[in-house]
Amino acid sequence: MLAGVVSAFVSANAAESDSLRVDSDQCSDGAKIESIEFEGLEHTKPRVVWRELTHKVGGEFSQKTFESEKLRLQDLDLFTDIYVSCKTFGDSLSSLVSRPSSITLTYHVKEIFRWIPSPDSKTTDRDGLMLGLALANLNVLGEDIRAEVHYRTAIDPFFENNEYAFYASSPYLFGIPLGWNIDFTRTDSWDDLREFKDASWLLSLDLNWKFVPHYSLLGKLTYRYLEKGPGVLPEFGLGFAVDYRDSELDTRKGIYFESDVTHVGVGGKRGENFVEFLEDARAYYSIGRFVTGATALVRLRPGDVKRYDYFYHGGTNSFRGLNSPDADHLGVHEMLLNLEERFVLLERRSASLWGINFFYGIQLVAGFDASVLWDKGAPGWKNYEGAVYGGLHIVIPALDRIRFEVGYSPDTGKPKFSWGILGKTTTQRWRSR
Repeated sequence: MLAGVVSAFVSANAAESDSLRVDSDQCSDGAKIESIEFEGLEHTKPRVVWRELTHKVGGEFSQKTFESEKLRLQDLDLFTDIYVSCKTFGDSLSSLVSRPSSITLTYHVKEIFRWIPSPDSKTTDRDGLMLGLALANLNVLGEDIRAEVHYRTAIDPFFENNEYAFYASSPYLFGIPLGWNIDFTRTDSWDDLREFKDASWLLSLDLNWKFVPHYSLLGKLTYRYLEKGPGVLPEFGLGFAVDYRDSELDTRKGIYFESDVTHVGVGGKRGENFVEFLEDARAYYSIGRFVTGATALVRLRPGDVKRYDYFYHGGTNSFRGLNSPDADHLGVHEMLLNLEERFVLLERRSASLWGINFFYGIQLVAGFDASVLWDKGAPGWKNYEGAVYGGLHIVIPALDRIRFEVGYSPDTGKPKFSWGILGKTTTQRWRSR
Protein backbone atom coordinates (compact mmCIF):
# COMPACT_ATOMS: atom_id res chain seq x y z
CA MET A 1 0.00 0.00 0.00
CA LEU A 2 2.77 2.41 0.90
CA ALA A 3 5.78 3.19 -1.22
CA GLY A 4 8.61 5.63 -1.65
CA VAL A 5 10.63 4.48 1.38
CA VAL A 6 12.73 1.75 -0.16
CA SER A 7 15.70 3.59 -1.65
CA ALA A 8 16.80 4.82 1.77
CA PHE A 9 18.47 1.53 2.63
CA VAL A 10 21.15 2.01 -0.03
CA SER A 11 22.91 4.83 1.83
CA ALA A 12 22.05 3.79 5.37
CA ASN A 13 24.53 2.53 7.93
CA ALA A 14 23.30 -0.97 8.59
CA ALA A 15 23.30 -2.32 12.11
CA GLU A 16 24.01 -5.87 13.14
CA SER A 17 21.91 -8.51 11.36
CA ASP A 18 18.52 -8.72 13.07
CA SER A 19 18.78 -12.39 13.92
CA LEU A 20 18.25 -13.95 17.34
CA ARG A 21 20.31 -11.99 19.87
CA VAL A 22 20.72 -12.55 23.58
CA ASP A 23 23.01 -9.90 24.98
CA SER A 24 24.15 -11.57 28.18
CA ASP A 25 25.62 -14.86 29.28
CA GLN A 26 23.19 -14.69 32.21
CA CYS A 27 20.26 -15.40 29.84
CA SER A 28 20.67 -19.14 30.18
CA ASP A 29 17.92 -21.70 29.80
CA GLY A 30 16.29 -22.47 33.11
CA ALA A 31 17.05 -19.14 34.78
CA LYS A 32 14.13 -18.03 36.95
CA ILE A 33 12.49 -14.79 35.82
CA GLU A 34 11.95 -12.45 38.77
CA SER A 35 10.84 -9.47 36.69
CA ILE A 36 10.38 -8.34 33.07
CA GLU A 37 11.24 -4.89 31.77
CA PHE A 38 11.15 -3.07 28.43
CA GLU A 39 13.56 -0.58 26.91
CA GLY A 40 12.98 1.47 23.77
CA LEU A 41 9.20 1.86 23.96
CA GLU A 42 8.86 5.55 23.17
CA HIS A 43 5.48 5.48 21.42
CA THR A 44 4.21 1.90 21.82
CA LYS A 45 2.10 0.96 24.84
CA PRO A 46 3.71 -1.83 26.94
CA ARG A 47 0.57 -3.97 26.69
CA VAL A 48 1.14 -4.28 22.92
CA VAL A 49 4.38 -6.14 23.73
CA TRP A 50 3.04 -7.98 26.78
CA ARG A 51 0.32 -9.76 24.80
CA GLU A 52 2.90 -11.27 22.42
CA LEU A 53 5.10 -12.71 25.19
CA THR A 54 5.16 -16.28 26.41
CA HIS A 55 7.72 -15.69 29.17
CA LYS A 56 6.06 -14.87 32.49
CA VAL A 57 7.31 -13.59 35.83
CA GLY A 58 8.01 -16.63 37.99
CA GLY A 59 8.70 -18.83 34.98
CA GLU A 60 11.99 -19.91 33.43
CA PHE A 61 13.88 -18.32 30.55
CA SER A 62 14.17 -20.26 27.28
CA GLN A 63 16.03 -19.09 24.19
CA LYS A 64 13.66 -21.15 22.04
CA THR A 65 10.71 -19.33 23.61
CA PHE A 66 12.34 -15.97 22.94
CA GLU A 67 12.89 -16.94 19.32
CA SER A 68 9.14 -17.53 18.83
CA GLU A 69 8.35 -14.33 20.79
CA LYS A 70 10.63 -12.36 18.52
CA LEU A 71 8.88 -13.59 15.39
CA ARG A 72 5.52 -12.50 16.82
CA LEU A 73 6.93 -9.08 17.71
CA GLN A 74 8.35 -8.73 14.20
CA ASP A 75 4.89 -9.48 12.78
CA LEU A 76 3.62 -6.32 14.51
CA ASP A 77 5.75 -4.37 12.02
CA LEU A 78 6.56 -1.83 14.74
CA PHE A 79 10.21 -2.60 15.53
CA THR A 80 13.43 -2.73 13.54
CA ASP A 81 15.45 -4.55 16.18
CA ILE A 82 14.47 -6.85 19.06
CA TYR A 83 16.75 -8.57 21.58
CA VAL A 84 16.90 -9.47 25.28
CA SER A 85 19.41 -9.03 28.05
CA CYS A 86 19.45 -10.46 31.57
CA LYS A 87 20.64 -9.14 34.90
CA THR A 88 21.34 -11.72 37.56
CA PHE A 89 20.64 -11.16 41.23
CA GLY A 90 20.40 -13.40 44.27
CA ASP A 91 22.99 -15.18 46.37
CA SER A 92 26.46 -16.04 45.10
CA LEU A 93 26.07 -19.73 46.00
CA SER A 94 23.86 -20.37 42.96
CA SER A 95 26.77 -21.27 40.71
CA LEU A 96 28.47 -23.36 43.41
CA VAL A 97 25.49 -25.64 43.91
CA SER A 98 24.37 -25.56 40.25
CA ARG A 99 21.18 -23.79 41.24
CA PRO A 100 19.54 -21.77 38.42
CA SER A 101 20.04 -18.04 38.89
CA SER A 102 17.26 -15.47 39.18
CA ILE A 103 17.17 -12.78 36.52
CA THR A 104 15.56 -9.56 35.42
CA LEU A 105 14.67 -10.13 31.78
CA THR A 106 14.80 -6.98 29.65
CA TYR A 107 13.36 -6.75 26.12
CA HIS A 108 15.15 -4.14 24.02
CA VAL A 109 13.34 -2.78 20.96
CA LYS A 110 13.96 -0.06 18.40
CA GLU A 111 10.79 1.44 17.01
CA ILE A 112 10.12 1.95 13.31
CA PHE A 113 9.13 5.43 12.13
CA ARG A 114 5.42 6.07 12.71
CA TRP A 115 4.35 8.84 10.36
CA ILE A 116 5.01 8.29 6.66
CA PRO A 117 4.13 11.11 4.28
CA SER A 118 5.40 9.85 0.97
CA PRO A 119 4.90 9.41 -2.72
CA ASP A 120 2.60 6.45 -3.30
CA SER A 121 2.45 3.84 -5.98
CA LYS A 122 1.00 0.45 -6.64
CA THR A 123 0.78 -1.87 -9.59
CA THR A 124 -2.37 -3.76 -10.50
CA ASP A 125 -3.11 -6.24 -13.24
CA ARG A 126 -5.92 -4.01 -14.49
CA ASP A 127 -4.55 -0.44 -14.26
CA GLY A 128 -0.81 -1.12 -14.39
CA LEU A 129 1.39 1.40 -12.57
CA MET A 130 -0.47 3.95 -10.45
CA LEU A 131 1.23 6.94 -8.78
CA GLY A 132 0.05 9.33 -6.08
CA LEU A 133 0.48 10.48 -2.50
CA ALA A 134 -0.02 8.74 0.84
CA LEU A 135 0.01 9.52 4.53
CA ALA A 136 0.18 6.74 7.08
CA ASN A 137 0.54 6.24 10.81
CA LEU A 138 1.77 2.74 11.64
CA ASN A 139 1.04 2.96 15.37
CA VAL A 140 -1.94 5.17 16.20
CA LEU A 141 -2.03 6.06 19.92
CA GLY A 142 0.69 3.46 20.49
CA GLU A 143 -1.95 0.70 20.24
CA ASP A 144 -0.68 -1.08 17.08
CA ILE A 145 -3.43 0.50 14.97
CA ARG A 146 -2.43 1.28 11.40
CA ALA A 147 -4.24 4.02 9.48
CA GLU A 148 -3.54 5.18 5.92
CA VAL A 149 -4.98 7.59 3.36
CA HIS A 150 -4.11 7.32 -0.35
CA TYR A 151 -4.65 8.99 -3.68
CA ARG A 152 -3.46 7.24 -6.84
CA THR A 153 -3.88 7.76 -10.56
CA ALA A 154 -2.90 5.57 -13.49
CA ILE A 155 -0.07 6.95 -15.63
CA ASP A 156 -1.40 5.77 -18.99
CA PRO A 157 -3.09 8.15 -19.42
CA PHE A 158 -2.62 10.40 -16.37
CA PHE A 159 -5.69 11.28 -14.27
CA GLU A 160 -8.09 9.08 -16.23
CA ASN A 161 -8.23 6.23 -13.68
CA ASN A 162 -8.28 7.46 -10.08
CA GLU A 163 -8.50 5.83 -6.68
CA TYR A 164 -9.03 7.32 -3.22
CA ALA A 165 -8.66 5.06 -0.21
CA PHE A 166 -8.64 4.91 3.58
CA TYR A 167 -7.43 1.81 5.44
CA ALA A 168 -7.32 1.06 9.16
CA SER A 169 -6.41 -2.21 10.88
CA SER A 170 -5.23 -3.81 14.09
CA PRO A 171 -4.79 -7.39 15.38
CA TYR A 172 -6.67 -6.52 18.62
CA LEU A 173 -9.91 -4.80 19.61
CA PHE A 174 -10.07 -3.48 23.20
CA GLY A 175 -7.53 -6.09 24.31
CA ILE A 176 -9.41 -8.96 22.68
CA PRO A 177 -7.59 -10.98 19.95
CA LEU A 178 -10.15 -9.83 17.39
CA GLY A 179 -8.28 -8.56 14.36
CA TRP A 180 -10.11 -6.00 12.22
CA ASN A 181 -9.55 -4.25 8.94
CA ILE A 182 -11.60 -1.36 7.52
CA ASP A 183 -11.35 -0.51 3.81
CA PHE A 184 -13.07 2.58 2.39
CA THR A 185 -12.36 3.12 -1.31
CA ARG A 186 -13.64 5.38 -4.05
CA THR A 187 -12.79 4.29 -7.60
CA ASP A 188 -13.38 6.32 -10.75
CA SER A 189 -11.95 4.61 -13.82
CA TRP A 190 -12.73 2.83 -17.06
CA ASP A 191 -12.19 -0.92 -16.83
CA ASP A 192 -10.95 -1.77 -20.32
CA LEU A 193 -10.66 -5.47 -19.45
CA ARG A 194 -14.27 -6.00 -18.44
CA GLU A 195 -15.55 -3.00 -20.40
CA PHE A 196 -17.52 -1.01 -17.86
CA LYS A 197 -17.23 2.32 -16.05
CA ASP A 198 -16.00 1.51 -12.55
CA ALA A 199 -17.47 4.45 -10.66
CA SER A 200 -17.89 2.76 -7.30
CA TRP A 201 -17.82 3.13 -3.52
CA LEU A 202 -16.63 0.31 -1.27
CA LEU A 203 -16.88 0.01 2.52
CA SER A 204 -15.64 -3.28 3.94
CA LEU A 205 -15.06 -4.71 7.41
CA ASP A 206 -13.03 -7.89 7.87
CA LEU A 207 -12.80 -9.64 11.25
CA ASN A 208 -10.42 -12.34 12.47
CA TRP A 209 -11.14 -13.79 15.91
CA LYS A 210 -8.29 -15.99 17.13
CA PHE A 211 -10.33 -17.92 19.69
CA VAL A 212 -7.48 -20.36 20.42
CA PRO A 213 -3.83 -20.30 19.27
CA HIS A 214 -3.51 -21.17 15.56
CA TYR A 215 -7.27 -21.21 14.92
CA SER A 216 -9.45 -18.27 13.85
CA LEU A 217 -13.03 -17.56 12.89
CA LEU A 218 -13.41 -15.07 10.04
CA GLY A 219 -16.19 -12.66 9.16
CA LYS A 220 -16.77 -10.15 6.38
CA LEU A 221 -19.31 -7.39 5.74
CA THR A 222 -19.14 -5.28 2.58
CA TYR A 223 -21.24 -2.48 1.14
CA ARG A 224 -20.45 -1.80 -2.52
CA TYR A 225 -22.22 0.73 -4.72
CA LEU A 226 -21.69 0.80 -8.50
CA GLU A 227 -22.99 4.06 -9.96
CA LYS A 228 -22.89 2.79 -13.56
CA GLY A 229 -24.31 -0.64 -12.85
CA PRO A 230 -26.62 -2.48 -10.49
CA GLY A 231 -26.36 -0.01 -7.62
CA VAL A 232 -25.90 -1.64 -4.21
CA LEU A 233 -24.07 -4.99 -4.01
CA PRO A 234 -23.89 -6.24 -0.41
CA GLU A 235 -21.59 -9.05 0.69
CA PHE A 236 -21.61 -11.26 3.77
CA GLY A 237 -19.05 -13.96 4.48
CA LEU A 238 -17.97 -16.44 7.14
CA GLY A 239 -14.94 -18.71 7.32
CA PHE A 240 -12.16 -20.17 9.39
CA ALA A 241 -8.36 -20.25 9.26
CA VAL A 242 -5.69 -22.61 10.58
CA ASP A 243 -2.31 -20.90 10.94
CA TYR A 244 0.84 -22.76 11.98
CA ARG A 245 3.33 -20.42 10.26
CA ASP A 246 6.39 -19.33 12.21
CA SER A 247 5.69 -15.76 11.08
CA GLU A 248 3.01 -14.01 9.05
CA LEU A 249 5.61 -11.75 7.42
CA ASP A 250 8.43 -13.42 5.52
CA THR A 251 7.30 -16.93 6.48
CA ARG A 252 10.04 -19.56 6.65
CA LYS A 253 8.23 -22.64 7.99
CA GLY A 254 4.68 -23.81 8.61
CA ILE A 255 1.27 -24.09 6.98
CA TYR A 256 -1.75 -21.84 6.52
CA PHE A 257 -5.23 -22.87 5.40
CA GLU A 258 -8.33 -20.71 5.02
CA SER A 259 -11.83 -21.60 3.89
CA ASP A 260 -14.57 -18.99 3.34
CA VAL A 261 -18.13 -18.84 2.05
CA THR A 262 -19.41 -15.43 0.88
CA HIS A 263 -22.77 -14.41 -0.55
CA VAL A 264 -22.70 -11.50 -3.02
CA GLY A 265 -25.61 -9.44 -4.34
CA VAL A 266 -29.37 -9.51 -4.10
CA GLY A 267 -30.37 -10.37 -7.66
CA GLY A 268 -32.52 -8.26 -9.92
CA LYS A 269 -32.39 -7.37 -13.60
CA ARG A 270 -28.87 -5.86 -13.53
CA GLY A 271 -27.66 -7.22 -10.23
CA GLU A 272 -25.81 -10.32 -9.13
CA ASN A 273 -26.64 -13.22 -6.88
CA PHE A 274 -23.90 -15.77 -6.30
CA VAL A 275 -21.97 -17.60 -3.59
CA GLU A 276 -18.18 -17.67 -3.53
CA PHE A 277 -16.34 -20.66 -2.08
CA LEU A 278 -12.72 -19.74 -1.35
CA GLU A 279 -9.89 -22.10 -0.40
CA ASP A 280 -6.42 -20.66 0.33
CA ALA A 281 -3.62 -23.10 1.22
CA ARG A 282 0.07 -22.32 1.82
CA ALA A 283 3.02 -24.44 3.00
CA TYR A 284 6.63 -23.42 3.67
CA TYR A 285 9.83 -25.22 4.60
CA SER A 286 13.39 -23.98 5.07
CA ILE A 287 16.82 -25.55 4.85
CA GLY A 288 19.50 -23.05 5.74
CA ARG A 289 19.03 -19.96 3.56
CA PHE A 290 16.70 -21.75 1.13
CA VAL A 291 12.95 -21.30 1.66
CA THR A 292 10.49 -23.40 -0.35
CA GLY A 293 6.88 -22.28 -0.61
CA ALA A 294 3.85 -23.89 -2.27
CA THR A 295 0.51 -22.07 -2.45
CA ALA A 296 -2.92 -22.62 -3.97
CA LEU A 297 -5.88 -20.25 -4.27
CA VAL A 298 -9.23 -21.59 -5.54
CA ARG A 299 -12.40 -19.53 -5.89
CA LEU A 300 -15.65 -21.05 -7.20
CA ARG A 301 -18.68 -18.83 -7.83
CA PRO A 302 -21.92 -20.70 -8.58
CA GLY A 303 -24.81 -18.39 -9.34
CA ASP A 304 -25.36 -15.26 -11.38
CA VAL A 305 -22.02 -13.47 -11.84
CA LYS A 306 -21.93 -10.36 -14.01
CA ARG A 307 -19.00 -9.27 -16.14
CA TYR A 308 -17.91 -6.50 -13.75
CA ASP A 309 -17.02 -9.19 -11.17
CA TYR A 310 -15.19 -11.58 -13.49
CA PHE A 311 -11.68 -12.57 -12.48
CA TYR A 312 -8.77 -11.63 -14.73
CA HIS A 313 -5.32 -13.19 -14.93
CA GLY A 314 -2.04 -11.69 -16.05
CA GLY A 315 0.54 -9.66 -14.18
CA THR A 316 2.59 -9.61 -11.01
CA ASN A 317 -0.44 -10.34 -8.78
CA SER A 318 -1.77 -13.37 -10.62
CA PHE A 319 0.09 -14.96 -13.54
CA ARG A 320 3.57 -13.54 -14.10
CA GLY A 321 4.09 -14.95 -17.57
CA LEU A 322 1.46 -12.60 -18.99
CA ASN A 323 2.30 -9.01 -18.13
CA SER A 324 -0.81 -7.40 -19.63
CA PRO A 325 -4.17 -9.13 -19.03
CA ASP A 326 -6.79 -8.85 -21.75
CA ALA A 327 -10.40 -9.81 -22.48
CA ASP A 328 -9.28 -13.36 -23.33
CA HIS A 329 -8.18 -13.89 -19.71
CA LEU A 330 -11.51 -13.40 -17.93
CA GLY A 331 -13.50 -15.99 -16.03
CA VAL A 332 -16.09 -16.69 -13.35
CA HIS A 333 -13.97 -19.25 -11.47
CA GLU A 334 -10.22 -19.34 -10.88
CA MET A 335 -7.35 -21.43 -9.56
CA LEU A 336 -3.85 -20.02 -9.00
CA LEU A 337 -0.99 -22.36 -8.12
CA ASN A 338 2.56 -21.38 -7.24
CA LEU A 339 5.82 -23.08 -6.33
CA GLU A 340 8.57 -20.69 -5.26
CA GLU A 341 12.14 -21.03 -4.04
CA ARG A 342 13.71 -18.16 -2.14
CA PHE A 343 17.36 -17.69 -1.30
CA VAL A 344 17.98 -15.29 1.58
CA LEU A 345 20.86 -13.25 0.20
CA LEU A 346 20.82 -10.76 3.07
CA GLU A 347 18.98 -11.42 6.31
CA ARG A 348 16.85 -8.69 7.80
CA ARG A 349 19.01 -5.82 9.13
CA SER A 350 18.07 -2.76 11.13
CA ALA A 351 19.32 0.65 10.02
CA SER A 352 18.80 4.37 10.62
CA LEU A 353 18.86 7.32 8.26
CA TRP A 354 18.40 10.94 9.42
CA GLY A 355 16.92 9.62 12.66
CA ILE A 356 14.44 7.32 10.85
CA ASN A 357 14.63 3.68 11.94
CA PHE A 358 13.82 0.95 9.45
CA PHE A 359 14.97 -2.52 8.34
CA TYR A 360 15.71 -4.23 5.06
CA GLY A 361 16.62 -7.61 3.64
CA ILE A 362 17.28 -9.03 0.16
CA GLN A 363 16.06 -12.33 -1.29
CA LEU A 364 16.53 -13.98 -4.66
CA VAL A 365 13.48 -15.86 -5.95
CA ALA A 366 12.62 -18.32 -8.69
CA GLY A 367 9.38 -20.15 -9.23
CA PHE A 368 6.53 -21.52 -11.30
CA ASP A 369 3.05 -20.00 -11.76
CA ALA A 370 0.00 -21.92 -12.97
CA SER A 371 -3.25 -20.20 -13.92
CA VAL A 372 -6.65 -21.85 -14.48
CA LEU A 373 -9.57 -19.59 -15.40
CA TRP A 374 -12.98 -20.80 -16.61
CA ASP A 375 -16.70 -19.93 -16.82
CA LYS A 376 -18.79 -23.10 -16.51
CA GLY A 377 -18.46 -26.72 -15.50
CA ALA A 378 -15.07 -28.26 -14.85
CA PRO A 379 -11.90 -26.65 -16.25
CA GLY A 380 -10.01 -28.28 -19.09
CA TRP A 381 -6.50 -28.15 -20.45
CA LYS A 382 -7.43 -25.17 -22.65
CA ASN A 383 -8.08 -23.16 -19.47
CA TYR A 384 -4.55 -23.75 -18.16
CA GLU A 385 -1.48 -21.52 -18.57
CA GLY A 386 1.93 -21.82 -16.95
CA ALA A 387 5.07 -19.72 -16.59
CA VAL A 388 8.43 -19.66 -14.88
CA TYR A 389 9.83 -16.53 -13.26
CA GLY A 390 12.78 -15.20 -11.30
CA GLY A 391 13.68 -11.98 -9.57
CA LEU A 392 14.67 -9.99 -6.53
CA HIS A 393 12.65 -9.18 -3.40
CA ILE A 394 13.51 -6.36 -1.00
CA VAL A 395 12.03 -6.88 2.47
CA ILE A 396 11.05 -3.59 4.15
CA PRO A 397 8.65 -2.21 6.80
CA ALA A 398 4.98 -1.48 6.07
CA LEU A 399 5.02 -3.02 2.59
CA ASP A 400 6.36 -6.46 3.57
CA ARG A 401 8.38 -6.61 0.34
CA ILE A 402 8.92 -5.01 -3.06
CA ARG A 403 9.06 -7.60 -5.84
CA PHE A 404 11.02 -7.20 -9.08
CA GLU A 405 10.35 -10.23 -11.29
CA VAL A 406 10.71 -11.47 -14.87
CA GLY A 407 8.29 -14.15 -16.06
CA TYR A 408 8.33 -16.30 -19.17
CA SER A 409 5.45 -18.29 -20.63
CA PRO A 410 5.71 -20.51 -23.74
CA ASP A 411 2.35 -19.08 -24.86
CA THR A 412 3.75 -15.53 -25.11
CA GLY A 413 7.24 -16.54 -26.23
CA LYS A 414 9.05 -13.64 -24.58
CA PRO A 415 10.01 -12.56 -21.06
CA LYS A 416 7.79 -10.12 -19.16
CA PHE A 417 9.08 -7.77 -16.44
CA SER A 418 6.80 -6.83 -13.57
CA TRP A 419 7.04 -5.37 -10.09
CA GLY A 420 4.72 -5.32 -7.12
CA ILE A 421 4.42 -4.71 -3.41
CA LEU A 422 3.43 -7.08 -0.61
CA GLY A 423 3.53 -10.84 -1.03
CA LYS A 424 1.63 -12.34 -3.94
CA THR A 425 -0.45 -14.46 -1.55
CA THR A 426 -1.89 -11.15 -0.32
CA THR A 427 -2.30 -9.23 -3.57
CA GLN A 428 -3.82 -12.10 -5.55
CA ARG A 429 -6.85 -11.88 -3.26
CA TRP A 430 -7.58 -8.26 -4.35
CA ARG A 431 -8.00 -8.66 -8.10
CA SER A 432 -11.76 -9.08 -8.31
CA ARG A 433 -12.01 -5.27 -8.25
